[in-house]
Amino acid sequence: MLHGSGHSAHRLIMRNIRKTFGPTIALGKVDLEVLPGEVHALVGENGAGKSTLMKILSGAHAADTGEMLFDGMIYRPKNPLDARAQGVGMIYQELSIAPHLTVEENIVLGMEPTMGPFIDRKTMRQRAMEALSHFDHPDLKPTARAGDLSVSVQQLIEIGRSLAMGCKLLVFDEPTSSLAQKDIERLFLLIDRLKATGISIVYISHFLEEVKRLATRLTILRDGCAVATRDVASTSPEEIVSLMVGRDVKDLYPRSSRQRGEKVLEINQLAGKEKPKNVSLDLYRGEVIGIAGLVGSGRTEFLRTLFGLDPIVAGDVTVHAVTTTAPSPAERWKQGIGILSENRKEEGLALNLSIADNITLSSLKNFGRYGIVSPAVMSQRSAKWIEKLGIKCQAATQKISALSGGNQQKAALARLLEHEVDILLLDEPTRGIDIAAKARIYEAINEIVTDANNPRAVIVISSYLPELFGICDRIAVMSRGTLTRAVPVADITAEDVMRVATGKSDNL
Repeated sequence: MLHGSGHSAHRLIMRNIRKTFGPTIALGKVDLEVLPGEVHALVGENGAGKSTLMKILSGAHAADTGEMLFDGMIYRPKNPLDARAQGVGMIYQELSIAPHLTVEENIVLGMEPTMGPFIDRKTMRQRAMEALSHFDHPDLKPTARAGDLSVSVQQLIEIGRSLAMGCKLLVFDEPTSSLAQKDIERLFLLIDRLKATGISIVYISHFLEEVKRLATRLTILRDGCAVATRDVASTSPEEIVSLMVGRDVKDLYPRSSRQRGEKVLEINQLAGKEKPKNVSLDLYRGEVIGIAGLVGSGRTEFLRTLFGLDPIVAGDVTVHAVTTTAPSPAERWKQGIGILSENRKEEGLALNLSIADNITLSSLKNFGRYGIVSPAVMSQRSAKWIEKLGIKCQAATQKISALSGGNQQKAALARLLEHEVDILLLDEPTRGIDIAAKARIYEAINEIVTDANNPRAVIVISSYLPELFGICDRIAVMSRGTLTRAVPVADITAEDVMRVATGKSDNL
């Protein structure tokens, strides 16, 4: 039993927190302790219980059992507004800004200062200016309309709202998912400043580099339980992932011995309507080529043009020694090329269908005779990929929309593997998914290019440079629609890549 004494070395203590939803145990007796002025990372697979734990902390859910202390006092928030009033603020991935209101109106939302029946505008401005003074953002005007501002600035408004209420603990839930690199750096500096003033931060992220940069300690959740709390500096990424998945992960980026085979793809001066421009690239069996570049550089347009989704304006593509200038996606499928879109929900999956339907949809002729498909055979085939890729689900017949993002992505990849494509075009295959799901996808990519019977070839686009350097054999950089030559990863650095991506250099 916890007792509030009014004095505590801890900012937050959560003890034996348990939460069930019907028969599902979301949290089974979780402990979490956060110190004043500490950045404490919370990591785990999707579905591990991170969101449920934070919803209990922020007053959105009530725990079934367990107790919480905040600054030494018993803490039982009735709702999120009550939690904020007691000093706990949430900065969600999906921002809760009122776009039609001004910056200052958003900051005092729900706690507007009044003078009689009217809003006290002078005090409102004063509180807003005080909150905004924490940010290195002199151009952020209290009177600006929130909806006209960038996502990164809207995020600052959310943080400002919590600071205006005097919050001493802020929870950041995947805060960098929609931010550009310069905004991410700015956010990190802000977190450093908040930490220096004694404000505590609970930081949830799929990016271990962010955890290493910001946090001193981390707590790992798995299957609704806190399995470890560690010092970040003395814990390796492989150890973190192993604790998350409950098994040994020897290497986050597995790389078996790779043997380059024959040339399977030759791209010669390929150009689309606007992008890409004059792109040439050769791809060999048994290798992974990474395409780096900034958002808007033309990477996605390059894959779409290559696959026949967008028209080829100039140049040609040779697949298995057959050259085409105006292919359709259906032709590309027949040639053994498959694409995984970065927009899996709208372009990569049929959300109203089952997992089995999604995995087998592009190869239905293999699942029956005379035009009649066998659902039993489809489920059987899908079960193989569910096991191989570790897709967490109840059954192959479950709707794919019920799965987490990482498991949906594994199913989308399984469709390409079931179709036995020879060349895989993967556009941001691990965006928005947890570290454990990423590790499974990295394993799958390594396996398909080193398969002794049928080594495939892969082109992968990623904005996450550690990923490209970890899984690729060669990397090329796209900038303003043009692509550099592909260079072995051993011969370049992340700095080389960024110089080209930002236009400071023309070639690797």
